[in-house]
Amino acid sequence: MPIRLHESLTRTPRELKPAQPDGVFRFYNCGPTVYAPAHIGNFRSFVVNDVIRRLLDLEFPGKVKHVRNLTDVDDKTIKRAQDEQRPLADVTKQWTDKFHADCAALNCLPPHVEPTATGHIREQVDMIDVLMKKGNAYRAADGSVYFKVSSFDDYGKLSRVKERELQAGTALSHKSQAADADEKEDVSDFALWKAHKTEDGANSWDSPWGRGRPGWHIECSAMSKKHLGETIDLHTGGVDLLFPHHENEIAQSQCCNGATFAHHWYHSEHLLVDGRKMSKSLGNLYTLDDLKAKGFSPMALRYALLASHPRKQQNFTLDSLHAAESALKTLRAFRAALGTQSGDAVLEPILAALRDDLNTPGALGALFTLVNRGPAGVDAAAFDRVMFALGLDLNAAAPKAEIPSDIADRAKQRWEAKLGKDWAKADALRKDLAARGWSMLDRKDGYTLEPVKR
Repeated sequence: MPIRLHESLTRTPRELKPAQPDGVFRFYNCGPTVYAPAHIGNFRSFVVNDVIRRLLDLEFPGKVKHVRNLTDVDDKTIKRAQDEQRPLADVTKQWTDKFHADCAALNCLPPHVEPTATGHIREQVDMIDVLMKKGNAYRAADGSVYFKVSSFDDYGKLSRVKERELQAGTALSHKSQAADADEKEDVSDFALWKAHKTEDGANSWDSPWGRGRPGWHIECSAMSKKHLGETIDLHTGGVDLLFPHHENEIAQSQCCNGATFAHHWYHSEHLLVDGRKMSKSLGNLYTLDDLKAKGFSPMALRYALLASHPRKQQNFTLDSLHAAESALKTLRAFRAALGTQSGDAVLEPILAALRDDLNTPGALGALFTLVNRGPAGVDAAAFDRVMFALGLDLNAAAPKAEIPSDIADRAKQRWEAKLGKDWAKADALRKDLAARGWSMLDRKDGYTLEPVKR
């Protein structure tokens, strides 16, 4: 069966197929802003995109071109560079390297092209120049250039902002659009070029409108056009990018090029942690390093992120990582039992679930239905093909947090006190462990010790 994904613009499932005569499938997904480590919410989107990429590679071998950008100049990257008194390029390289390392640990395939915003200033300026000449953009008094949203009749079709009758002061006044409102003709207009300000330091480039830097949205349109052409087959990202970023990409690209920007849009949903939105203030914003410090493997995180449907909000818990580690242990044992055997046991339901709107929990369910029947008749090469599609590296080792002997002893005493219903002693030992930086998580059959996230 073909790959069918929900399409965000039409709200219907549609088949993925290359539109150009050369048969190449052109795929763009928005990459990170490289000013800090990506968190696990970011990686939910990147892991989902990786499964899409892997399915495409299986469906159109040698005929997929995947582009993922790096945002290496914006308010956040510049602020980090200025605060640390370091060149912008040094800061963004540090966090680009970290992002690549995390992607590799999560077994995400690298894109075929990974362009940067600073490496495509000319392409962005050229697009803005066309928009200016067509009357879709205007220069403000301070030298900034804005896209005139009212000049594009189809603005809002992706996010349905017009259907919800959201006017200036609500959705269209998203913080990235409302900034510098005094310079705009309308609050819904968005920046294509930002005039240089003192706080930007040396981070500016020449343009026909004076020194400055590109706005956030124009970079993806320019880089997609440069590396994939005016029309692409698939554009993906997290649901948080649907408005205004992707809405703005459509407007500026189609006004500039006079062609459909993307045939298919796909968005993955938010990741919650313990039922709440991630935030530093709540102490529930995890990076991959945070989870590794607790003894969990990157593969466990990848498995856990695939356990819920990508188009539904996912509630992440540390318990889900324990379950993921257990599942991976079972899969490793099953693969070892297969050896190099050939067989005719049907694995197609697993891939069929993935092809059906990227139903990853359905695929995992079908996988364990197979595993529970035992290795007899299962073809090792076919099983490996399934593991490739899911991106599960069964050879990856699981790091374990080192538990000092005195901490292990206190935990054992606390567990014994609990079993003996000596609640006062059990509570005192739990508090002592917490004071020493360790959390004791009880299960029905025992307990787990984890370093407290600081």
